[in-house]
Amino acid sequence: MKAELVTAAGSLMELADYVEAGADAVQVGDDRYGMRLPGNMGPEDWKEAAALAHSRGAKLYVVANRILENDMLPGLPTYLRKAAEAGADAVVFGDPAVLAAAREADLSGLAFHWNPEMTATNYVTANYWGSKGATRAILARELNLEQVLEFKRHSRVEVQVQVHGATNIFHSKRRMVTNYLEHQGKQVSPEEDCSQERKLYLVEEERQDERYPVYEDAGGTHIMSGDDLCMLENLHELLEGGLDSLKVESLLKSREYNITVLRSYRKAIDAYAADPDRYEFRQEWLDAIEAVQPEGRPLSFGFYYKEQVY
Repeated sequence: MKAELVTAAGSLMELADYVEAGADAVQVGDDRYGMRLPGNMGPEDWKEAAALAHSRGAKLYVVANRILENDMLPGLPTYLRKAAEAGADAVVFGDPAVLAAAREADLSGLAFHWNPEMTATNYVTANYWGSKGATRAILARELNLEQVLEFKRHSRVEVQVQVHGATNIFHSKRRMVTNYLEHQGKQVSPEEDCSQERKLYLVEEERQDERYPVYEDAGGTHIMSGDDLCMLENLHELLEGGLDSLKVESLLKSREYNITVLRSYRKAIDAYAADPDRYEFRQEWLDAIEAVQPEGRPLSFGFYYKEQVY
């Protein structure tokens, strides 16, 4: 079975462009229950988004990955029910309250992708959530290749990993930058209340040339990696391991950049699926990405070839 190529969209235009570029599935959602989204797409957009994706042979996943507080729980069943009614193929969740709300809303036919971020590190826990209704596990970004492949060998649910883009390295539920500015008496207008527009960065004193993007949304403050993961050159190692889904992280990147990246990964996945034994990486796929790669953001293999040191 060919590995799925998935990304996230912040508008119907992005969704259409990303599917056209080769995405098999697109994640959408709004910041009431989702976080680290490239744009808000609420229930009023989902039916059209699902129809658009399905008409082009792709799937639509609704994101509900926020850390949930008590006052957020009453509206959760409605959020999930609207996803099902719109024709979404799955919901991405981290908090088990989402599964409880799905039972309350009687949504047994909707698939659920378990994504607890940094804690998805072993197959036993993934299989446990599989027994509770999850159909897929989205693995922690700090697992190396050997750990990922072992996870897949023992998993009873589908396995998704990130293969490209920025990775989240810190999260606080507090909106730390906004709170700091307001504490100083500075007003933050709605237009400025988006770190994608502010272009905020964290810089270490000893490594002045490396910038870590700071992103804020309703879910809090997120610090992203100073480089971009890129597994394109060694993608065959994940494909040989039978990984079910490969994600291109679209956050903090332009639509044009994401289209270029998706096209390259699409070519690689298709070439491998056509003839695994004779598959060969083509440098032109990577050249296309490097031509649009933002200055100051090197491409790396992330943690795939690192030994963990705690």
